[in-house]
Amino acid sequence: MFLKILIANRGEIAVRVMQACRKLGIKTVAVYSEADKDSLHVRSADKSVCIGKPPSRESYLNIPAIISAAQITKSEAIHPGYGFLSENAYFAEICAQHNIVFIGPPPKAISRMGDKAEARETMRKAKVPVVPGSKCAIKETKEAIKEAQRIGYPVMIKAVAGGGGKGMRIAHDTESLVSNLSIAQTEAQSVFGNQEVYIEKYLDHARHIEVQILADKFGHTVHLRERECSIQRRHQKLIEESPSPALDEKLREDICQSAVRAAKSVKYFNAGTLEFIFDQQGKYYFMEMNTRIQVEHPVTEMITGIDIVSEQIRIAANQKLEYRQKDITCDGHAIECRINAEDPYNNFLPSPGKITAYRPPRGPGIRLDTHIYEDYTVPPFYDSLLAKLIVHGETRSQAIEKMQRALEEFVIKGVKTTIPFHLEIFSDVAFQKGDYSTRFIEDRMDGG
Repeated sequence: MFLKILIANRGEIAVRVMQACRKLGIKTVAVYSEADKDSLHVRSADKSVCIGKPPSRESYLNIPAIISAAQITKSEAIHPGYGFLSENAYFAEICAQHNIVFIGPPPKAISRMGDKAEARETMRKAKVPVVPGSKCAIKETKEAIKEAQRIGYPVMIKAVAGGGGKGMRIAHDTESLVSNLSIAQTEAQSVFGNQEVYIEKYLDHARHIEVQILADKFGHTVHLRERECSIQRRHQKLIEESPSPALDEKLREDICQSAVRAAKSVKYFNAGTLEFIFDQQGKYYFMEMNTRIQVEHPVTEMITGIDIVSEQIRIAANQKLEYRQKDITCDGHAIECRINAEDPYNNFLPSPGKITAYRPPRGPGIRLDTHIYEDYTVPPFYDSLLAKLIVHGETRSQAIEKMQRALEEFVIKGVKTTIPFHLEIFSDVAFQKGDYSTRFIEDRMDGG
């Protein structure tokens, strides 16, 4: 096992990785920007190193600075968390060149699944259902029009190197396709440094379901069931739950086995997530694979009892999974709310600033992953996620009731948060019945 791990991230995920390291008896190193010098992940680490100015490109995306920090502190491995460099195959290769273990999948798997167009082709060959779409990146407008006509409108334009809802646009006809194509390409170039896009059929009022997998370096791959992630705004997830209220046991087994087959087809190891779109006819299609830990991984931890982050570290240290598929059981129902520093009643405008009062909810079956505290100043430079509130109940209705109570008890003052918006969602009858799709938020906001 490793003696020391550097966490190349910030916020709640950096704190979460440190918790797993302490559980395994591993020393931790935090890296931070000048804006994060008072962050909880810096305070929680055994050692910390400043790696640059507040902009991400000068700190959390600064590969030379991160590698230098690992070398100076004699860190044997780097955990990238999610976002930033977590799905950067080049960074994984650089780590290997410096004899530092990258806690994640091999660079080749990151590259294959990170290129969304190539990932779709890989899944086709693995006999995993794929949303109808272009087989490769779209180069020209004429090519885009031809593909859209072949697929049939509406279509979704998606960045080849995309993720997090960036570089995505819906087109309902040729005119909107032409205008949205350039917008998507420009955004993709700005966010990912790659303007390539592809086109796929847009499935309206579908559901977003993903499957968590773990795979070691000895050929053992297991799934940890599915998560329902359909409550979204602008393709950004707000609420996740498991199990999905839309699946029966037969369909659940089918989609989970497809995820395992997909992971094996690219010789994947470590933690990963296969994302699927689930249409109104009860059919599912592969969308993409996230080759990292997910924001919503605690949902799965709550129903399986498996510490996914600890498993990531163990796998990276060349240890075998200690269980097989038949050993994994799921208990009850778990739900997660992402609490962001945003004003939901002012177009979700970011709300950085000083937290003047903070009182977290407590009680059996309540978990809070966060990096904030009273008097902490939320910086304006990064993602607005403040905390992840997760609850577990014996049934879905019990989990909903527990989440409502926890949200009502949760106090954060000094900045605007999405807590009241979440309470509105949980009071919605359709949500309580499990009758919702990825259009849930938009449909209600369009209706006032």
